[in-house]
Amino acid sequence: MSTIAFLNIGMHGRVNPTLPVVAELVRRGHTVTYHTSPAFRDEIEAAGATVHLYPGGDQPLPNPPLPITLVDGLVRGAIELVPAVRGDLSRVRPDLIVHDNACVWGAVAARELGVPAASSYTTFAFNRQVPSPTRASLDLLQGAKPGYFASFLRSRRQLSRRFDARGLPVVDLGNIRQPLNLVFTSRAFQPGAEDFDQSYRFVGPSIGARPADPSFPVDVLRGPVLYASLGTVFNADPKLLRTFATALAPLGGTVIVSTGQTDPCALGTLPANVIARRFVPQPEVLARAALFVTHGGMNSANEALYAGVPLLVVPQGADQPLVARRIVELGAGLSLRPQDVAEDAVRARARSLLEDPRFRAGASELQTAQREAGGYRRAADELEDYLRNARPVAQRSGAE
Repeated sequence: MSTIAFLNIGMHGRVNPTLPVVAELVRRGHTVTYHTSPAFRDEIEAAGATVHLYPGGDQPLPNPPLPITLVDGLVRGAIELVPAVRGDLSRVRPDLIVHDNACVWGAVAARELGVPAASSYTTFAFNRQVPSPTRASLDLLQGAKPGYFASFLRSRRQLSRRFDARGLPVVDLGNIRQPLNLVFTSRAFQPGAEDFDQSYRFVGPSIGARPADPSFPVDVLRGPVLYASLGTVFNADPKLLRTFATALAPLGGTVIVSTGQTDPCALGTLPANVIARRFVPQPEVLARAALFVTHGGMNSANEALYAGVPLLVVPQGADQPLVARRIVELGAGLSLRPQDVAEDAVRARARSLLEDPRFRAGASELQTAQREAGGYRRAADELEDYLRNARPVAQRSGAE
């Protein structure tokens, strides 16, 4: 059996899809290590991996969250983390490194150690037709303040001087490709899937068992169950969440609102059939839901489509507008701009999604594609096959 090292960015949307893959590899007899932030230690250990924590604790998100500050943060993170990560991996001696498509330090460490690497795409795969959020475009450069861009250039030069950064994009560091690229959605949902070569394997949503939440009243939910969530990363506007609750309440038997980092009390008094909680067991809720109001994060969209649930997408940023467009294109839902959110607008779209059978049919068609893609078992198969055929990478001589 082999030793496989995972390296990732400390975000739920990046980490969660890899956990069922880790558990499956461990079940097959492989040794798995995982470099992560402290916030994810418990759930990664529960999947069976040996955890190595990044020095310095949880990594903050860039502020302001612009493409140029994101790539600058990724490069500076690599400069800080590569020495410690490389040291850990030298002791672990992995046969394969699996890193997130924006995990610069994972790609650099693999190159420095001469270890074959695979890239993990928990968003869509990117190319010229589907540009990544960090693509080196005219808009990216024109939109950056001179100080931000100068900081990035200094960091990028330092990275190349200190470490083996061959093969890395110069600027588009949210799109680090490898000879194997695991994409955690189906070919049917991926825009322009026909334009990607065989190095991209569309393995579908990676959805495994999650710990039960005995405090959540799953057994008393009354249909139709309508669910709203804007994810767990940022503080959601309480007024926005309250609008979802009051708009959906007349249409549902039970309305569930996941508030994430926002205190549910900030929503005020809600209709009697509304349950507002910070976190809910999302797969269990989606298995019972007739409608999902979402920000359009890739994990949430994948999980909803895996359950065959029509979506109302209110994109907040990043790749979410692209996810929203794709859902609308494929007839699995509708979208609404954040500035257009009002009780009447949300209720009208929700009623259409509930009453027009075409949306349920569109979601069901994608459900079939998502499930047939293979999920975490297919991802584990692809990694094992890659291991059997991968060749060592030439190491850089004289690396720090």
